[in-house]
Amino acid sequence: MSDHLDQGMLKGSPLARIFRRRPWETLATVLIATGILMLMQPISLELYTHSFATILFGTVMFIIVSKFPD
Repeated sequence: MSDHLDQGMLKGSPLARIFRRRPWETLATVLIATGILMLMQPISLELYTHSFATILFGTVMFIIVSKFPD
């Protein structure tokens, strides 16, 4: 019921167009995949070092944006 109320409050506002679930979930998924690729590559130690932070950021972002309205 709370989700329905939230969607009704945002409906028609410019924020409703910006904070839609689908594009943000896609971005979070791409971040997670990028972090995994950074973790698995054998070329750069710098990429490997930042891979965990990238995966963690993508995962937290996915958890947050999955609460956005459709």
